[in-house]
Amino acid sequence: MSSLYLIALGSNRRHGLYGPPPQVVRAAMEEFAGFGTVLSRAPVIASAAMGAARRRFANAALVLESDLAPSALLAACKRTERAFGRRPGQRWGDRVLDCDIVLWSGGVWRSGGASAGLAIPHPAFRNRTFVLGPAAAIAPRWRDPVSGLTLSQLHARLTRPRPLPR
Repeated sequence: MSSLYLIALGSNRRHGLYGPPPQVVRAAMEEFAGFGTVLSRAPVIASAAMGAARRRFANAALVLESDLAPSALLAACKRTERAFGRRPGQRWGDRVLDCDIVLWSGGVWRSGGASAGLAIPHPAFRNRTFVLGPAAAIAPRWRDPVSGLTLSQLHARLTRPRPLPR
């Protein structure tokens, strides 16, 4: 039985074959067709560096229909990252490719230990405009199984103007 997945992709390092980060993200999106059917792709956006990273990121998202179980798709994501040249290193550092499973049509998934295992929904996605912007562009009504809010609502919470304190 197939499932739907929302995958976030990011890059902030040039690739020898694919070129600058936006092209790396687009090439990686094509690779996901090998894991199922890519139903939609968000446009690639630019976002600020975060954590130890020094360069701006290119970010996007896609919706994938796949027969793979969440743990098998995670393994496929990690293989893809390595194939694109990602090496173990500093957390949140510069990277050629980062692929994260954000949501799954099956709801909540937990595997492995708290630090090494897979957690769906992605634990930090609700606070990341660089994930929610592209995700809301292609799946605005998809609901977070924890909060019950749609991706569009979550994105609005992060991006709406706030009144200045008095």
